[in-house]
Amino acid sequence: MIDKLEFLIAIAQEKHFGRAAEACGVTQPTLSAGVKQIEETLGVLLVRRGSRFLGFTGEGERVLEWARRIVSDVRALKQDVDQLKRGLTGHLRIAAVPTALPMVAAITTPFHARYPEVHYTVLSRTSEEILELIANLEIDAGLTYLDNEPLGKVSAIPLYRERYCLLTTQENEFAKRETVTWAEVASIPLCLLTRDMQNRRIIDRHLQQAGATASAKLESDSMIVLFAHIQTGQWSGIMPEKLTGIFGLSPAIRAVPIVRPDTMYTIGLVAGPREPITPLVSAFMREAKRVASDLDATVLSSDRHRT
Repeated sequence: MIDKLEFLIAIAQEKHFGRAAEACGVTQPTLSAGVKQIEETLGVLLVRRGSRFLGFTGEGERVLEWARRIVSDVRALKQDVDQLKRGLTGHLRIAAVPTALPMVAAITTPFHARYPEVHYTVLSRTSEEILELIANLEIDAGLTYLDNEPLGKVSAIPLYRERYCLLTTQENEFAKRETVTWAEVASIPLCLLTRDMQNRRIIDRHLQQAGATASAKLESDSMIVLFAHIQTGQWSGIMPEKLTGIFGLSPAIRAVPIVRPDTMYTIGLVAGPREPITPLVSAFMREAKRVASDLDATVLSSDRHRT
């Protein structure tokens, strides 16, 4: 029965019978027969069918919730038993918003030192996609904003606070300033993330509150693309302060803190709220708490230096 519940989860993920069957490693007739068997056992229609997938019925949505819970528990059971036999091993699937993507290494690196047999997949996704992937059991954890938009039912560990600065060439009129306001930033042609990114929504909101609109001359869903353009000295951008230290700036570029307001947003690790949590995710969250303590100490030291 567990494999048939996996069929339902795959259909919810793919929204296509053929792709769901491929994801499960079975033929489409086998997948359809498995779903029909669950329907016959429960005595309800779960999936609306036509020549293609048309969605879940109300009963199907409820069964899908149970399927995710049961499959998650079975995976946790298998990992728990496997850990007793071989120690902590497995595959961690992590997604992060672009502004937090470089910070994944702050957790995976010490975690890898503790558990060298664990493998990782790291994806760049929007905040909304991360929550959806967690709900669908497609990833184990994500790095995203904690205090700006609703998170829903997740477990969360705050990691660090994100503060914004203007990255611009030394020749720019604001480059010699100690700070720059959001209203002033709006007058500069900018490189920004695309509008589906929460970071961009934050920036747009602050500019609107300052009575201005961003002049985005270049948009991308990749922080590397934005930094590459800014590093040429021909472009400016609004970036989280912490990333400027990770990527490094050329001598021609200056980072100027943006104030009025001097806003900060919390980035953290999120995972599904299910109990019991898998041993692998549990250990990863403990590592995140250790990293958060180190990052907090760094931020506090930086704050004292600024004052």
